[in-house]
Amino acid sequence: MSTADAVAREAAWLRAYNAADGLPALLKGAGGPFDVVQAYVPRTGAQRQARLYVTRSNLRVERFGFNRKINHHTFMLRLYWPQSSPSGQAESVQAAFDAAVDLVIQRISGPLALPLDKTHGARFLSVAEDPTSIDVQFTDPEASIQAKAELAALITYQADDQDYTS
Repeated sequence: MSTADAVAREAAWLRAYNAADGLPALLKGAGGPFDVVQAYVPRTGAQRQARLYVTRSNLRVERFGFNRKINHHTFMLRLYWPQSSPSGQAESVQAAFDAAVDLVIQRISGPLALPLDKTHGARFLSVAEDPTSIDVQFTDPEASIQAKAELAALITYQADDQDYTS
């Protein structure tokens, strides 16, 4: 497995939708809340669109057993949510963002029908299992509302590649 394509592999998992696996869609075209789900942050992000960008904050290559290695990735999902609401209420925008974050967490956690499959469609050895946590950090909504800026959150979690021999 290449370390170079890990972000693209994870973005592909988050974009994918298969009604049979019981996981929610994230892209609007499939019924999800996000206009954009992609690997890496573009130079100029689309404004007034709900966006999710997959990045990586850390890569650790662990050697063991003479010539075996395993890659440990720390993924960071950057979520941006526009402040537009049919009712004009800031509360409804925040509630919609919370619902979208919940769908992302469900997608990261893996299929409900196969609770032991944490491989994101065989893209990784395991995801969100070492450690077994998904961390969500929200920006201050009051400051975002006053600045007429987007709501934002940062989701971090770990993924491990299959071990391999070098």
